[in-house]
Amino acid sequence: MIIFYVRCSTKEQNEKRQLLMAEECKADKVYIDKLSGKNLDRPEFSKMMAFIREGDTLITESISRLARSAQDLLKIIEELTNRGITYISLKEKFDST
Repeated sequence: MIIFYVRCSTKEQNEKRQLLMAEECKADKVYIDKLSGKNLDRPEFSKMMAFIREGDTLITESISRLARSAQDLLKIIEELTNRGITYISLKEKFDST
């Protein structure tokens, strides 16, 4: 399953560009948070992490949509890898496989 995570820093920001990317990637499920990525306490992020399963692929527009600190990013990627989940960042052309 392809999961796409969208995050905008504020409610005023528009997620349309990221949603178009999700559509282009043929995402099966999209999770959207409209708040700062300064920490991992984000409602839709938490729902996504509870939902995503081994063999799934998580895609974001950029690494900054997933995590704002290197420490958080490494923690997330380690958890995904340990669970057999692939992570792809489109902007940086990063693929955890």
